[in-house]
Amino acid sequence: MTGALSADGLAIRTGEPGTRPRVLFVSHTGTMSGAELVLRDAVRPWTGSTAFLFEDGALADVLRGAGLTIRLARRGSGLSGLRRDASVLRALPKLGRLAGLALEIARAARACDVVYANSQKAFLLAAIPARLVGRPILWHLHDILDGAHFGRAQRIVQARLANLCAARVVVPSRAAADAFIKVGGSASRVSVVPNGLDLDLDPRSPAALRAELGLPAGPLIGVFSRLAPWKGQDVVIEALARIPDLRGIVVGTALFGEDAYAARLRTLAAELGVADRVLFLGQRSDVPRLMQAVDAVVHPSVDPEPFGRTLVEAMLAGVPVIATDAGASAEILDGGAAGTLVPPRRPDRLAAALAAVLADPDAFAERTRLARDRARTRYGAAGMQQALATLILETVARA
Repeated sequence: MTGALSADGLAIRTGEPGTRPRVLFVSHTGTMSGAELVLRDAVRPWTGSTAFLFEDGALADVLRGAGLTIRLARRGSGLSGLRRDASVLRALPKLGRLAGLALEIARAARACDVVYANSQKAFLLAAIPARLVGRPILWHLHDILDGAHFGRAQRIVQARLANLCAARVVVPSRAAADAFIKVGGSASRVSVVPNGLDLDLDPRSPAALRAELGLPAGPLIGVFSRLAPWKGQDVVIEALARIPDLRGIVVGTALFGEDAYAARLRTLAAELGVADRVLFLGQRSDVPRLMQAVDAVVHPSVDPEPFGRTLVEAMLAGVPVIATDAGASAEILDGGAAGTLVPPRRPDRLAAALAAVLADPDAFAERTRLARDRARTRYGAAGMQQALATLILETVARA
């Protein structure tokens, strides 16, 4: 048997598509961000299955390359721009399109054994169609259902719909599970599967990488995330202004309409007199090498995060990590044993933590080694794939 994954006597034979369940993977966006990177790795055991995408884009190309059949929604274009925290009234003009999209999903689901919704929007649109055609649905919830991201009514609706329709609700952390349960979600439906990833590391020294990448010498920190107010890049700029001669790279772009915030970051750097010390590098495909080239990675989210892919990448890269103690960060960093935790929205505390790391890097060497070991053992891509495949197999078996 080639590339087998098994669960309770069930097996996926990657060389024999007819012997395994047919999965319909549903995603609302074609843009590659955190949830889509997880999906990219999650589909690898499911060659020959189908991806139903609301819109075309980079994700379609990636999933097609992984051996999936792509079905593009006729009525899905532009729906990714509907904010997840938008009111019902703002969605009313799109109700006709949403109903048509739900019908398309129902038709696609009939040809499959199980539906796998990879986002909040995907689940909201696919839950009832899947139930109507008698197919079980798994919801991979990549968000924290709290007041920082969703209104109370939205959180209640999502939890109740999950209780009604979802066979399993997959979350990446205990923090995300607790938030789902707190709003009324059924604890018995929740499975915690940490996001997993692998990293190809460059064997060269940080100095050699900096020279190749065109990065400045001297103390250098990095922030790696899409540009959005809740990601907290502004807090890092304020902290950097408190430490003379420290430079920082900001890697990422505004993916979902946060262009005003991206512009404000540049204005803030100019107002604080550090525009020449903050390098905005935009979206990059060489994040691992950039991480290896800096002295520390900062994860400054001001609202709770459901996971924190950047944290694991930095841990694997062997770089000291400083993160805000919000959401899953403490869980990933083992309560601070694998990194440094600071309160959110506190540039003074962040600056103090940065100063400590930069003043005596050797003092943090053991913590960094523990972080790398933890990332390798707990957050690998193969472990995530195995856990998700097991849940899919068990769901189909019960159905």
